[in-house]
Amino acid sequence: MPAAGLMPGAGLMPGAGLMPGAAAGQDLGETLLEILVAVAILGIAVVAVIGSLGIGIKTSDIHRQQATAGTTVRDYAEAVGTALAGNVAGSGGYTGCATAGAYATPPGYSPPSGYTASVVPGSLRYWSGGGWQTTCGTDTGLQRLTLQVTSSDGRAAEQLVLVLRKPCRLGDPLCS
Repeated sequence: MPAAGLMPGAGLMPGAGLMPGAAAGQDLGETLLEILVAVAILGIAVVAVIGSLGIGIKTSDIHRQQATAGTTVRDYAEAVGTALAGNVAGSGGYTGCATAGAYATPPGYSPPSGYTASVVPGSLRYWSGGGWQTTCGTDTGLQRLTLQVTSSDGRAAEQLVLVLRKPCRLGDPLCS
């Protein structure tokens, strides 16, 4: 006869008492679905981190190329100015009503490998006394041109506007 207040089979439920702290009908383990969701979330996080690393590396490379192009275009302008002043062997100094080709390759200058330096086509202007003109009538001693340096892959390009002035030295005829 069963004890008072107990039903037959009570306390003999399968698994009862095998998992301490677990109430009957509760499962403390993870299901396959929970594990799949956790793996999916971790996978998305890893893809995001790897993707951001790739973008960071590409951005860093472009920034390096732009910095190099900026330095190179300033070096190019310095070489044009030095040749203009006649301080370089093989440079003719200032040339009145010069063409863009006169400034394209200053003596002793070459851009670093992977970069090209050029005068922007159509950028050469001549001062007429009242404004910049595309054609040269009478040379007044001022010319303006735009220099450009571009990386070989085209991801970095820098331009610089350069105003060229005829030097007035003691041995030169009076500047008009």
